[in-house]
Amino acid sequence: MSGRIDARFKALKEEGRAGLVTFLCAGDPDIPTFETILAGLPQAGADLIEIGMPFSDPMADGPAIQAGNLRALKNGISVARTLEIVRRFRAADPATPIILMGYYNPIHHYGRHGFLDDAKEAGVDGLIIVDLPPEEDEELCLPALERGLNFIRLATPTTDAKRLPAVLANTSGFLYYVSLTGITGVKSAAAGEVGEAVARLRASTDLPIAVGFGIREPEQAAAIARHADAAVVGSALVSELASCLDEEGRPQPGLVEAVLGKVQALAQGVRGARRK
Repeated sequence: MSGRIDARFKALKEEGRAGLVTFLCAGDPDIPTFETILAGLPQAGADLIEIGMPFSDPMADGPAIQAGNLRALKNGISVARTLEIVRRFRAADPATPIILMGYYNPIHHYGRHGFLDDAKEAGVDGLIIVDLPPEEDEELCLPALERGLNFIRLATPTTDAKRLPAVLANTSGFLYYVSLTGITGVKSAAAGEVGEAVARLRASTDLPIAVGFGIREPEQAAAIARHADAAVVGSALVSELASCLDEEGRPQPGLVEAVLGKVQALAQGVRGARRK
């Protein structure tokens, strides 16, 4: 399979650097503000964009992203509206890869085949569905691959040599290494441990390896970028956004600039990292 994700990682390899993957919840804090941020992410330095599909019970996410989910749901976001946002983004940006991250319940409610068809048509490139294990590949993974959508799987510090082949079997685009056990945004990753883990994973796959969880500052992003093919930052961006809301959850002046400024700083960290 070849698409925008493969093309972007190929370009990054040719540049001799790692990429920055940014995560925000679709529709957070409201749909117009989110779309403004989304449109500015590539210029700010996001190489790939991960969009969370808000769900009322995001069990793998920490407090910051849980709050982002709830804000977005309160403001009327849905799977259908998320796909509309991607469609509008794609009309203006034909190149930046878009990955939807979420849980299976909203997709099942939407209708899995209809969702995959509509996601492909909207310009989505890949999916990360955290609560569908490899044993359930026939449910969504294989139909997604048939439509040319990358299905991106998570590996963790507890993914042992016996489990890894199942994780890798139908994974495409890249492998997402979760550098910490537990939920997002509550601890920081140790670069040395990440380096060892990435080396182990590289022995089993040729896929690019993106590392996320616990990356908050440019220095941390740079440390990860020395080992991995991309650094993924989510909770830090959602927290930056939340810090620019008033007591009613409404965006204050400067919110968009603050979030994109954080992305720019992280991107500079990643781009300045010397690869191991």
